[in-house]
Amino acid sequence: MELFKNVLLLGTGPTTVQIGLNFKKTLNSKVGIAGRPSIRSEKFFSSLANYGHLVEVNIQNRKHEKMQGRFAVDDVFFQYEEVIGKWDTLILAVTTDAYLDVLKALHKSILQGVQRVILISPTLGSNYLVHHYMKQFNPQIEVMSFSTYYGDTRWLSSEPSNQVLTTAIKKKIYIGSTLFPSDAVEKLINLYKDLDLTIEVMKTPIEAETRNISLYVHPPLFMNEVSLSYIFKEEKHQKYVYKIYPEGPITPSLMKNMLNQWKEIMNIISRLNVKKMNLLKFMTEDNYPVRRESLSLKDIERFNELDSIHQEYLLYVRYASLLVDPFSEPDEQGRYFDFSAVPIRTVFVNKEKEMDIPRMPKEDYYRLKMIQAIARYLESACPTIDHFLNAYEDKVKAFSEVNKEEKLSSAFSNLAFKEDIKMIYEELDKSVIKQ
Repeated sequence: MELFKNVLLLGTGPTTVQIGLNFKKTLNSKVGIAGRPSIRSEKFFSSLANYGHLVEVNIQNRKHEKMQGRFAVDDVFFQYEEVIGKWDTLILAVTTDAYLDVLKALHKSILQGVQRVILISPTLGSNYLVHHYMKQFNPQIEVMSFSTYYGDTRWLSSEPSNQVLTTAIKKKIYIGSTLFPSDAVEKLINLYKDLDLTIEVMKTPIEAETRNISLYVHPPLFMNEVSLSYIFKEEKHQKYVYKIYPEGPITPSLMKNMLNQWKEIMNIISRLNVKKMNLLKFMTEDNYPVRRESLSLKDIERFNELDSIHQEYLLYVRYASLLVDPFSEPDEQGRYFDFSAVPIRTVFVNKEKEMDIPRMPKEDYYRLKMIQAIARYLESACPTIDHFLNAYEDKVKAFSEVNKEEKLSSAFSNLAFKEDIKMIYEELDKSVIKQ
């Protein structure tokens, strides 16, 4: 059987264009794109129509030239409900909290012909959720989880169009599948090897899902009083994600919370028979490195063995060392690139004229809610995770009260995700023995 013959990408963001090019260029797949009606998707679809379905990937760094190119999208669907044809592979390139809604929008006849689903940037438990839903249409369905999207891709201009720009490629990403070993996974490894990207295969999907740095750093960075007060417009002065207080949220106590949350997640995954990871090593080797003058290799390697106060100190040093990009070229005045000046976004009026919450922390709330649910199932205490979620929920409710005359998006009311959690629990019932 030919693998990845007909590939349907679900989602209309810039990552969709890059992924579609990789499958078309390397595997000669038939590539379709489906989305949902919105102001942004309309601009994307309109651009596709104007250019005869031709899309183009540009690169910022010459060493990523294998990622650039153009291709004609074979099929375009303006709504998920409109999808027709036979698709052996679905690629979910939407936010994790939208997985179930997107799959439910597709006709059952489409889902019955699907052989595999790829999750581009899932959270802990996403594979359980998607696998549970898809098994009713194909009991042999294969669901693959990447640890995260392998690059940084954005629209070439500020507005959605048929052109995107890939500015960075990760050194390594991880993948896990419900089938092990898997011919489809091997095919993907070869695909991305041709593109100079290293993929490490994990024995289970959830093990790959633990290798997403956002799980460990986004909740403490966004679900604290400094960030939340600015996000929900209680504080007017601009705050920055990676800056030290008062310009940003980073304090020694935030590092303590980051450390404690990591420990709670490690306790959860150990009960799922997943090997614990070294947080500092993961930050500096799989994500963004710092100079050895700031963090020694010895300290990085023995991070898990150190006492808590030493670990907190090293995490603080890591963030302090990234206030500037330590590997950028200094200007004539000796100033390095202001790496930490990533502005935190506030609540905003979306394209549907609703007050909405930025993706960070909205998607991070969903991710953490799933982790909390798994912790509850495994009877594993997670007081730091509970604290983050409660802090976010309190701000959402307070903002909703003050702005009850405004039109608010579902992000202000959909805070339980009971159906998603129920499906994850049903999968856990089949695969996990409580300790």
